[in-house]
Amino acid sequence: MLNASHHLRFAAAREPISEGYPAVAPPHPRGFSVKFLPPGFTLSPSPLTNSFFTALTPQWMFYVMTNNIDQDAAPFKEMISKLDQRKLRTMASLLTSDSDYFLMIARNKNGSKRIQKLLGKSDDVDTLFAAAILRRFLHIITDKYASYVARRGIAVFNKKKKEAMYERILHYALYIARDKHGCLALNDIITDADDLYYRNKLFDVIAHKAILLSNDAYGNFVIQQVLKLNDLRCKNNIVVSLRGHFVDLSIQRYGSYIVNLLLEMEESMVVVVEELLEGDRLMRLTRNAYGNFVLCKALRVTQKEMVRTDLFWGLVHKLKPFHNPLRRSRGSNIASFFDSIR
Repeated sequence: MLNASHHLRFAAAREPISEGYPAVAPPHPRGFSVKFLPPGFTLSPSPLTNSFFTALTPQWMFYVMTNNIDQDAAPFKEMISKLDQRKLRTMASLLTSDSDYFLMIARNKNGSKRIQKLLGKSDDVDTLFAAAILRRFLHIITDKYASYVARRGIAVFNKKKKEAMYERILHYALYIARDKHGCLALNDIITDADDLYYRNKLFDVIAHKAILLSNDAYGNFVIQQVLKLNDLRCKNNIVVSLRGHFVDLSIQRYGSYIVNLLLEMEESMVVVVEELLEGDRLMRLTRNAYGNFVLCKALRVTQKEMVRTDLFWGLVHKLKPFHNPLRRSRGSNIASFFDSIR
């Protein structure tokens, strides 16, 4: 049966850690290829037996980790529960022996789920997996399925290994935050972080680059998530970073999401509205679709805020001269609001 499987080719793979942040997406791994097992090739229902380990090969392991026969995690979990520490380490050693091989399995939906089941079993096994994750960290954390391996690792690894993971996250935080899958992983990691020191360090990095992230298609989700966690220190730091840019953010698609969210929060609402009232900036917002929504939101929240009625009437006073032109504009939310309070 072993003769029916083709040979895997391995190549050395390391992820260099450079200063700063990568300006472009990391290249796909090269030098690794796998030819899948031919039709009709099957494994016994319980492949992780003594005989299996006697003739263990990368081809077999790849199949065990990625096959679709048992998509439910329960059978695999039951199989590995019967393994002693020596066999678990042998399995982990083979899975992590080559970076491209490990990454290919981790990027597979089934492979990712099964690797996660192996994490937290023993410190020796976790050491192998932590090293494999760190070698290709950026590829793993920004992949749809592989990112769950990193998330699981952070949840179950010991303090030393967690710190190594957090350090890597801090190094690449801005790149991860602006990636389609990375932003989701980062949000989960920040939300679930049980290390206050690294949680605050991540908050600081995000707050410091709040303008960049607020205008990004994926980074703005990270800013939104952090704001919703209601960490007062981080929220204040974000507001400080964005101060002076609320008008520019309001007329941008992604930036307007952040301004709208800040308007919903009592601590930041006053700062935002006071900046909008400065000079003749309101007219600029009335002519923009996103700015129009921001102004309407500002009117609604200040109308409900009884303590600072001056902010509401300040907006009304400055917008009133534009009422008639706004009524002639199709779908003007501000005009509709004025009509509702007349």
